[in-house]
Amino acid sequence: MPSLDLTASAVDLTAQLVDLESVSGNETAIADAVEQALRAYPHLEIIRDGDAVIARTSLGRERRVVIAGHLDTVPVNDNLPSRLDAGELWGRGTVDMKGGCAVMLVLAASVSAPIVDVTWVWYDHEEVASDLNGLGRIARNRPDLLEADFAILGEPTNAEIEGGCNGTLRADVRVTGKRAHSARAWMGSNAIHAVTPVLEQLVAYVPREAEVDGLVYREGMNAVFIRGGVAGNVIPDECVVEVNYRFAPDRDAAAAERHVRDLFAGFDVEVTDVAEGARPGLNDPIAQQFLAAVGGEARPKFGWTDVARFAALGIPAVNYGPGDPSLAHADDERVPVEQIERVERGLRAWLTS
Repeated sequence: MPSLDLTASAVDLTAQLVDLESVSGNETAIADAVEQALRAYPHLEIIRDGDAVIARTSLGRERRVVIAGHLDTVPVNDNLPSRLDAGELWGRGTVDMKGGCAVMLVLAASVSAPIVDVTWVWYDHEEVASDLNGLGRIARNRPDLLEADFAILGEPTNAEIEGGCNGTLRADVRVTGKRAHSARAWMGSNAIHAVTPVLEQLVAYVPREAEVDGLVYREGMNAVFIRGGVAGNVIPDECVVEVNYRFAPDRDAAAAERHVRDLFAGFDVEVTDVAEGARPGLNDPIAQQFLAAVGGEARPKFGWTDVARFAALGIPAVNYGPGDPSLAHADDERVPVEQIERVERGLRAWLTS
């Protein structure tokens, strides 16, 4: 079994984690290593759930916080093993999100008496279908393990606090026509041509900006796929535009669906997937203490993250981790060493102040 040194620096530990390949579905080895390393620290209660590892303090503090991060990555593409170059650590998972996971491990091991009780969660299957998500599995099967007053997700945020997240909805906008031989096109009705008003609506769409609890979220409505066509000599009788709507956390799933249906009134609209966002969760005193300890100004999270799972449990949550999110999943994925160190300092200051 590979071993992890939790007395190493967070940067060195990030490299150790990165060099343990853990593409979604192959997290057992890294979860075993995390579990084994944490069991050396008697101030932590260790619980294993599939390929998720939970470590908890039980000091009788008035408040409890969950700090979570996922162990899996997207597939490797000639970007392992890790390498350090000009103050940046390169390799698959450095940004998304083994830098955050390494900071969590260092702090879980070294901060034995935090000012709040902490539930640390390293989970599996974040980069694949939502129904496989390890945090979602724990929320369904052992919600007691996630009971808390506040949560922090170590997703990459350039070492800045990003509150809440936008929701996301996917819908198929379907246009039908009538098949005919393309040599006799007047005998049919071309569904691809008839989809033009749908695309014009999207081109003209002005995304809403919504202020939610002091943060301004920007929405988006975009075509992400178009499906249509039968053969090179057939007038198509169906064309489908797949639309992705990113909606601010002041709208729930029902309101988001109404908005999409209103926008494409007169067309056949089928919602295929929806996940609500999360409000910033920054008004609670414990969140304010966290902001004060870390410093800087909170920003909105425009993408969807697992903070929404905490919000669904009634737990305010923020994103805070090292790495530029625009480099997540990229072949040149890399994280500045300074950001790993800054996130460790910020979390340590808050947990020990």
